[in-house]
Amino acid sequence: MSTAPNRRAVAVILLIPLVVTLALWAFAWPAARIAPRDLPVGVAGPASAAQQLEQRFEQRDGAFDVHRFDDEAAARTAIEDRTVYGAVVVTPRGPHLLTASAASPVVSQLLREAVAASAPEDAPVRVTDVVAAPPWDPRGSVLGASMLPLALAGMAAGAVVTLMGLRGARAALTLVASAALAGIAVTAVAHSWLGAFAGDWWTEAGALALTVLAIGSAVAGLATLFGPRGIGLGALLMVLLGNSFSGVTSAPQLLPEPVGAIGQWLPPGAGGSLLRSVAFFDGSAAGGAVLTLSLWSLAGLAAVLFVRRAPAPTAPAEPVREPALAG
Repeated sequence: MSTAPNRRAVAVILLIPLVVTLALWAFAWPAARIAPRDLPVGVAGPASAAQQLEQRFEQRDGAFDVHRFDDEAAARTAIEDRTVYGAVVVTPRGPHLLTASAASPVVSQLLREAVAASAPEDAPVRVTDVVAAPPWDPRGSVLGASMLPLALAGMAAGAVVTLMGLRGARAALTLVASAALAGIAVTAVAHSWLGAFAGDWWTEAGALALTVLAIGSAVAGLATLFGPRGIGLGALLMVLLGNSFSGVTSAPQLLPEPVGAIGQWLPPGAGGSLLRSVAFFDGSAAGGAVLTLSLWSLAGLAAVLFVRRAPAPTAPAEPVREPALAG
């Protein structure tokens, strides 16, 4: 009896628990360890009072990266430029907290709780949402939920191009066209129908298309380099690690290190940051994300266009033996 089917069965039995454990680690561990880590916040006001407030933030070692500003106007500008997530302005009437729920509703709530806990009881905290999330999606749920479908769309595009045997310019054009249509379709749903985005319509569509293109071309490029195994590697990087490490539902600075940094190097995390910038902040702080997505896209497309895999070796044909002549 052949042992090959038995070995395959054992491999499947061992592989499924391994995949489940890896997925649970990738998604549950960062979510269970959410806490501020060098979270950029601002402090503004008179020097003596602002210094005391800054010291309170710094008492939580490594939690906050405090930026000093001269006045409230400078702090607002820093929030709109995505330099900080929020700022506390010291005023004679008490602390005035400036937040940006569009940058991260989770961080906005965290800052409210932190400032309220440290403020004197007789000094209520005034809160102003400088860049508010859209009223139709105040918790940012649509943006947070959009990354997994984008990752799956890019994954599907790269896999289909590979499995259909498309090569060269035809494969590259297919990836670009499918990404562009995906960006338009998602923008139509999220912006026009759900009202979850508030930026320029076509800029948002371009950001979404670039995200899908980066994922799809990376998967197709890996498959070009490593064969069908490249599709599995792409799924690991883009769907499992990229989506769970993206920080799009909270903030990269709330994830354990180095998860937050790794997530921004992968297309889902970079795509989430880019989309947030163009949807709510007029493109502020979008340069790094655009560079990351462009590098993934160019690397994948270059592999599809210029790498030619050698055909798999075939077994030599058996020589035809002529029947022996009868004596």
